[in-house]
Amino acid sequence: MNNSMNKIKNAFVVGAAIFSSFAATAGNEDRVGSAGASHMLVNPWARSSALGDVGIANTNGLEGTFTNIAGLAFTKKTQIKFNYSNWLGNAGIAFNSAGIAQRISEQDVIAVSVQSMNFGDIPITTVNNPEGDIGFFTPRANIFNVGYARSFSQSIYGGINFKVISENIANLRANGVAIDAGIRYVTGEQDQIKFGITLKNVGPVMRFRGDGMANQVNYVSTGNVATLEQRSATYEMPALLGIGASYDFIFDENNKLTAAFGFTANSFSRDQYRVGADYQMTNDKMAFNIRGGFVYEQNLFSVENRSNALVGPTAGFSVDALVGENQHALGIEYAARFAGVFGIIHTIGATISLK
Repeated sequence: MNNSMNKIKNAFVVGAAIFSSFAATAGNEDRVGSAGASHMLVNPWARSSALGDVGIANTNGLEGTFTNIAGLAFTKKTQIKFNYSNWLGNAGIAFNSAGIAQRISEQDVIAVSVQSMNFGDIPITTVNNPEGDIGFFTPRANIFNVGYARSFSQSIYGGINFKVISENIANLRANGVAIDAGIRYVTGEQDQIKFGITLKNVGPVMRFRGDGMANQVNYVSTGNVATLEQRSATYEMPALLGIGASYDFIFDENNKLTAAFGFTANSFSRDQYRVGADYQMTNDKMAFNIRGGFVYEQNLFSVENRSNALVGPTAGFSVDALVGENQHALGIEYAARFAGVFGIIHTIGATISLK
């Protein structure tokens, strides 16, 4: 047992070393904007979004599949979530997410979730029909997740998340796979101190394929028609490494304030600093949380040079109540992300926790 614990602690130290080396090369200005599949960077869940995605060390349950998969290990039994976001305010993009987490043993938890961006119906136009009137197509961007987390001890937790990514328009499609990995360390007399490290969106390059890459060429001299098939360039996924810490200020058995800090080292965008706070009030039948966060990156306050909508202030709340004879927990949640010129991104949803 001691040998196993030493190995896990060594892995945590190695993870910190990897973070240091990754951070040294992340945020390279020459690579900003050169990755694809950027919807992988969008948090689909309300509670952790309200904290500015700072919960690398303290987000528990199904929402941990985005912030840090190690947090999935804190699922009590069964958790089901549904969330909706009006992505980029009034852009008309529906962002839906749903998932289920299930404890399968005292140490192990698995989860399945899916996120889907629906961009609405767009008229089909061609060179010969620039006005459209020949139908519509619906672009989509989807992520399917299968996660696993384990508690190795009362202090150390870890997990891994497998992703299948797809992007498609009328006649082009790109598919890819990626993994996330994360660990969490918990300490303190009341487990009030937490640290976390996560590595996300690591996988091979993606490429668009489909009939949309083929064009017909007419040879006037011979009257022949040939099909010219082009090949798209490959693109990488937006890999990142995050490190975070949190501290619980426990006032009494019914009141608690969690303060959290996080740093995200992005491979293909500017690095980000995150802070957040979560105040919780509870009684025998209900829990109420109010949350707020702030995400900072370079040029945040410059309208001309700001390059990311997911920065700036965030806020939200959740209410959970015990219902039914079995006292299952039913919760509603809301988050607001202030996306500059895009307006406010609203995320609403529900969580069901079964005993």
